[in-house]
Amino acid sequence: MRFYKTLAALAAAAALVTLGGCDHIDNKSVPNFGVRIDLGNYALWSTYGVNGMGDFRIFDREKHLPSNFPYNVNTYTGYGGVLLMMGLDYPMAYDLSCPVEASQSVILSIDAGNLEAVCSRCGSRFNPLTGAGGPVSGVAIKNKVGMRQYRVLPSSGGFVITN
Repeated sequence: MRFYKTLAALAAAAALVTLGGCDHIDNKSVPNFGVRIDLGNYALWSTYGVNGMGDFRIFDREKHLPSNFPYNVNTYTGYGGVLLMMGLDYPMAYDLSCPVEASQSVILSIDAGNLEAVCSRCGSRFNPLTGAGGPVSGVAIKNKVGMRQYRVLPSSGGFVITN
């Protein structure tokens, strides 16, 4: 039990250092567009969901990603597409638009080496895996902006991503 308390204290201290102490990170710089991706049953989740820590999938209705996903009239993928990533013990979802650029045409990519989200235009890096989409480096730290996070709600056999 003591190990877990120590681990929790270290994680909290690291978060404070990463976020610059009391400074607030704005994760709302990307416009709030509709998000609804229904992976709420076992079949959909097992096909399109994420399972192991660091697994990720990108959903973008306009770009037809994933290519065989059954998009319908009730499916919305945010401003710049949705990143679904399995965290330490729970899936997380974010908008893929760079929060510094706040443009639908400037989309973050995932660095496979460290699972950071990277903007090719401004060079900012974000931590979607364990840092709630907070900035890691680049202009995003100076501007105090992070990725817009979406809700991932449990459903019968899977999850529904929504805002």
